[in-house]
Amino acid sequence: MPNILLLSEDDVFAADLSDQISHYAKDYNIIEKNSSCLPDIIVVDEKEELLKNCSEHDLKVPLFFLTSHAEEIEADCPATHIIIKPFSLSAFLDELHSCINIFENSENGYVVFNRYIVRPIKKDIFNQRNGEVVKLTEKEVAILKYLYKNRNRIVSKNELLQEVWGYAPDVTTHTIETHIYRLRQKVEHDNAEAQLITTVEGGYQLKI
Repeated sequence: MPNILLLSEDDVFAADLSDQISHYAKDYNIIEKNSSCLPDIIVVDEKEELLKNCSEHDLKVPLFFLTSHAEEIEADCPATHIIIKPFSLSAFLDELHSCINIFENSENGYVVFNRYIVRPIKKDIFNQRNGEVVKLTEKEVAILKYLYKNRNRIVSKNELLQEVWGYAPDVTTHTIETHIYRLRQKVEHDNAEAQLITTVEGGYQLKI
């Protein structure tokens, strides 16, 4: 189920659009800005500057820009989809469906490393060595995406805990260790060449 992050300073508009998406497109999940889940689509309402900030992340996702001022859109606007307000809900949902189908089959939609292909929307990982496809949980996908985004450095357990689980009071670094262990068991099958994640100096790093 793709995650949609809706960013708007108009709380009434955001709540209304979220309710309509949840009602008419039940195959999408609306997430909050501080959610531990990573977005598969980002929808930005009116603020082009915020849109540009979103486009600077390593992991690219489709960017929808909703605006009632089409004439003010800058030439370097990074939006992949521009929706002029007011708009038809059915047309907007059609655009969502179309973009996610294209994106999940594009290079930007995948996390590729060490002969693995992680497909976040399908929540699975494909092992190119043996053709095996393993289903992943939401948290396992989030762990791999965050480590990939920071693949050039070691990510501490506390950082990973904060970025994937947020500030949940009942979650400890032991939770991270357990998830990493289970993820390795599901995918690596005790094959050193198929190592997913290395443990280094109290943190983790993808085996690139």
